[in-house]
Amino acid sequence: MKYAILIVGFFCAQVARAQELPRPITAADFVAVNMQEARLGQLLFYDPILSGNQEVACATCHHPAFGTSDGLSLGIGDGGRGLGTGRVVDPQNLPEQRIPRNAPALFNLGAYEFTRLFHDGRIEVDATRPGGIRTPLDADMAVGFASLLSAQTMFPVLSGDEMAGHYSENDVASAVRRGVLTGQGGAWDIISRRVAYLPAYADNFIATYDHIESADQIAFTDISNAIAVFMAFEWRSDTAPFDTVLRGDATLPEPAATGMALFYGDAGCVSCHAGPFLTDHDFHPMGSPQIGPGKAARFESHARDEGRFRVTGDAADLYAFRTPSLRNVALTAPYGHAGAYADLRAFVEAHLDPLSALETYELGQARLPAFDVDDLRETSDAIAQVALRAGPPMDDMQITAILAFLDTLTDPAALTGRLGVPDSVPSGLDIPNPD
Repeated sequence: MKYAILIVGFFCAQVARAQELPRPITAADFVAVNMQEARLGQLLFYDPILSGNQEVACATCHHPAFGTSDGLSLGIGDGGRGLGTGRVVDPQNLPEQRIPRNAPALFNLGAYEFTRLFHDGRIEVDATRPGGIRTPLDADMAVGFASLLSAQTMFPVLSGDEMAGHYSENDVASAVRRGVLTGQGGAWDIISRRVAYLPAYADNFIATYDHIESADQIAFTDISNAIAVFMAFEWRSDTAPFDTVLRGDATLPEPAATGMALFYGDAGCVSCHAGPFLTDHDFHPMGSPQIGPGKAARFESHARDEGRFRVTGDAADLYAFRTPSLRNVALTAPYGHAGAYADLRAFVEAHLDPLSALETYELGQARLPAFDVDDLRETSDAIAQVALRAGPPMDDMQITAILAFLDTLTDPAALTGRLGVPDSVPSGLDIPNPD
């Protein structure tokens, strides 16, 4: 039996070599980084000053200790205490609901080919729009974001569930509720003035940007640009064991070699997870279960998340979500747009037979901290109607091999980050850190 397995592994390894593997990642794939700007962005990324109640930082939901996510299926932003899998609801500041989608990982978002962001791609590069970026804000979209990655930071700070807080709690949330986002007294301006008021930040911005000569010139776009440069530098990921294979410097051991052969062969994973970053950047209805509050407006009572359809209005996009990059996937659990699966093996198995997985799904497969609200699970009938059908059958040994291959996408250098977590931030507020 053992001999037979070795023969199968050898055959699959030969097939993998016959398959067209992606080209290696190179420096040309990424935007150039100004290190002074990156260090400024590092401080801002970890500083809760950007949130309405000054208790939540970008790092609260995107921490290197949890694979640049938060380790939860659906996170708790404003109104939470603790970090990662230990985060709980603050009884003194109860949030209205969980954040409706799983916090995505941040690896390689500084690469040029990432032209769509968020699970539904609601912000994307569009040369026909002001500033070259299309967002749901349309006319309220500020000009001055240096990149798509920079523009994405404008959404979390405006979200009551994520960073802004409730409208009666602080001036940022109040401005958001009134729909005043840009201009003097707008939500972004309020945040900018907080930052500019601190001499350490003001001096840093003046030293970093030629167009800033005084603190009152600091805009939210400058803040977001610095954060984007930090993320682009900090979590560039191209030194995993798989990268040594792409560069021709090594081969994978078993069972990862067999897993690679299946991934690029019979399993068909590469049909969506293509290219050097293992994503086609497209949207597919994979039939992942919908849990939690769904992506709904406050006046809506449903718990649906219709995915890309919310952006395009095209029925062909119902329940379709962006293909995530698989870089460091072994450490970015839970999985799916709503984090329905805390276990990677279970998620891979669900991909092989989405309809059966929908029928048998149990909420215990998610990782949800206790919350005194209903953990809604939307009916799966509509999702099942459009979900891609079953993939090729795979036995336990083949799934184990695929998981071994996915482990080779783990990049130790990218997990801790290159600059790391700062010891302190200019605001003096507490930096999000695991206990």
